[in-house]
Amino acid sequence: MPASACAQAAGNGQRSRACQLCLQAELDPELYGWKRQQDGLCVHDCCLYFASDLYAVVSVPGWVGYCFSHIQRVINNAAQKICCVCGRSGATIDCWELSCGRSFHLPCALRGECITQYFDCFSGFCSQHRPQQAVDRDPEPHTDCLLCLEAVDDSKSYSTMGCPACQHAWFHRRCIQGHALRAGISAFQCLLCRDKELFQQEMLRMGIRIPSRPPAWETAEAVESLLARHSRCDASQCLCPGGRERAEVEG
Repeated sequence: MPASACAQAAGNGQRSRACQLCLQAELDPELYGWKRQQDGLCVHDCCLYFASDLYAVVSVPGWVGYCFSHIQRVINNAAQKICCVCGRSGATIDCWELSCGRSFHLPCALRGECITQYFDCFSGFCSQHRPQQAVDRDPEPHTDCLLCLEAVDDSKSYSTMGCPACQHAWFHRRCIQGHALRAGISAFQCLLCRDKELFQQEMLRMGIRIPSRPPAWETAEAVESLLARHSRCDASQCLCPGGRERAEVEG
């Protein structure tokens, strides 16, 4: 095999290696963080944040403040825990309800209707002890999601979420999570009443991840595409003697 092919195969092997905290290889870095590989250890950033009994105590290059031996200890302890969603071992997130003994993997949270709060202590709650929405009413009959324009459930639920400020805006969890990833912390707000502070607090509490960055539509690439000048005539019959590519220096 050529050297270049060997190098490519080795790179693919590195990318496909599973995280030792969630047992998954390829996940969306926007939701689960980037995968770090060092000294034989492979973990996602967010899996580190949510792992129970793991705390940032020292500045360790490459491990965002976590001690290598502590991470390995958590991995070993998790081997004795069964995920309440998928039934596999290695569950590193314990429910924060003290009387609950359930644990789960970070990627299993959505499927198991668990909630993981992406702020402060990065708390995790199983489906039975998760926080409930601070919305006093249910959606009106035939209410549509403001993002995908498809019907939501008849009552607030894990998958149907509402704005706590106006209590009239409703959307699917998957839709509002996608919108949060696109909007970022600076532009994420209720699509109906435009409330930002209360809306963001409630979405964070209910497990929506809001990245601390500008909106995706304000990236350099997006702005560059808006400033690009059209340089070719698209008329069905171009009458310019110089052809479709002809352009004046000014005007």
